[in-house]
Amino acid sequence: MKEKITGQIIDTIETTRLYLRSFEKEDARFAISIWNDPEMGEYLPDEAMTEIDENYVREIEQLSEAEDCCYFISELKDTHQKIGTCSFMVSDDGKIYDIAYCVHRDHWRNGYATEAAKGMIDYAVKQGADTITVRVNKENIASNQVVRKLGFTLTGEKSYKKRGTQKMFTDYLYELHPRKN
Repeated sequence: MKEKITGQIIDTIETTRLYLRSFEKEDARFAISIWNDPEMGEYLPDEAMTEIDENYVREIEQLSEAEDCCYFISELKDTHQKIGTCSFMVSDDGKIYDIAYCVHRDHWRNGYATEAAKGMIDYAVKQGADTITVRVNKENIASNQVVRKLGFTLTGEKSYKKRGTQKMFTDYLYELHPRKN
């Protein structure tokens, strides 16, 4: 299956060690296992759910059909083992790509987040993006290091209440302008 965004069909994005392939309905439970884990989902805007019902699973399965965001599964090229999720949203004019990524804790500290983000950046640049943005929780030290290593610049921050909790979070907004470099 191939993702569609702004009228384009997106093939699998390939990096040195990873495939970023289109999210499929069958990937829902894997994505849920990351996003709803208290440790792996700590910096995500939604509270980790203690019970996952079938309605929620069906909701996540529908991400494979989302038109406003491209969802991907990152998997190892040599084994096709799923190791994370990533996504991007594209502005209507195709000039701004907002990226996001998560890596399963079993694969932390191996450079996969950096590699997946770089793959999305490279794809966005080939499509004519002028700006790539990413939002990172202020307290997420590892992810802040990833985006700085990739050349992003901190441009702002926004505070919000984590859905389903009283906990306040602050995200940094980073931008990369690859055509200026």
